[in-house]
Amino acid sequence: MALLPLFLFFPFLLLVNSQPSPGYYPSTKLSPLSFYQGYNSLWEPQHQTVSQDQSSITIWLDKYSGSGFKSKDPYQSGYFAVSVKLQSGYTAGVNTAFYLSNNEAHPGYHDEVDIEFLGTIPGKPYTLQTNVYVMGSGDGRIIGREMRFHLWFDPTADFHNYAILWNPEEIIFFVDDIPIRQYTTNNDATFPRRPMWVYGTIWDASSWATENGKYKADYNYQPFIARMTKFLIGGCSAYAATSCRPLPASPTGVGLSSTQYMAMRWAQQNHMVYDYCRDSSRDHSLTPEC
Repeated sequence: MALLPLFLFFPFLLLVNSQPSPGYYPSTKLSPLSFYQGYNSLWEPQHQTVSQDQSSITIWLDKYSGSGFKSKDPYQSGYFAVSVKLQSGYTAGVNTAFYLSNNEAHPGYHDEVDIEFLGTIPGKPYTLQTNVYVMGSGDGRIIGREMRFHLWFDPTADFHNYAILWNPEEIIFFVDDIPIRQYTTNNDATFPRRPMWVYGTIWDASSWATENGKYKADYNYQPFIARMTKFLIGGCSAYAATSCRPLPASPTGVGLSSTQYMAMRWAQQNHMVYDYCRDSSRDHSLTPEC
C-alpha cells in the first residue's frame, strides 16, 4: 500500500506557524496621510529625511544623537498606525518606537502606550515590545505592563503595518491587522484617559533593550536606520466633540470578533516571549488587572 503524505494526517502541522486571517482589516479603512499632514519633527531634524512626496520618513541614530517626530494634535482616542522597515545586522541597544504619550504635558505623571522594536545581534530576532504606563507609572515609580513578541516574519526584509487602537474601553495592538494584545478597562487607575500625542523615535537604550542590557549599541555599525511610511490616523482629537467615535476595533464595534480573538490567541501562543502578568518575580499588587 502506498504511503500517503504526512500532511494528510497532520494538517495542523502546516497551520501552526501560518499567519491566520483576522477577518477584519482596520489598516484598509483609512487613507494614508502625508508626513506633514499629521506630524512635525520633534528633535534632531538633521537625523531624519522626509521623502519628496512626503509619503515616508527615514530616521537614524548615530553616536551623536537619535531622532524623533510628533503628531500635530493630541488625541483622546483613535487608531494610529505606521508601516516600518527595520535595519538588519547588529542593532543591539537600539530602540525604534511608535507610541502614544503625554509626557510633555504631564512630566513626572504621564501616560504612555508603546510599540517598541528592541534591537538585536546577528542570528537572533528583533523583539517587539508593547507596554502601557498609567498616570506616572513610567516615571519615578516604574510599573511597566510589558508583553513581548518575536515576530513571525523578518521585520528587516520589508515594510509591515503596526498599530495601536485606543478607545474608552480598550487598547488593542495590531501587527499586519493581527491583534496581538488587548488591554481592557478595569478601573481608571489602570487605564490611560488623558489626551496623548503620537510619536516616532529612534534612540540608544543600551542599558536595557537587548537581553536586559547584555549587548550595547556598537557605533562601529552606525548609522542605525528605521524607515516609516503609510501614516494612518483615525482618531478623535482632544478638541473633538464628545460624540466623536474612533475607528472601530472590529466589525461589530468595541471588542474583538471571534475570528480576531482566535488570531490573537495564535499570536500569543506561538510568538509571545514575555507577559508581565505571568512573571512570578513581579509584585502584582501594582498591576491589579492581572
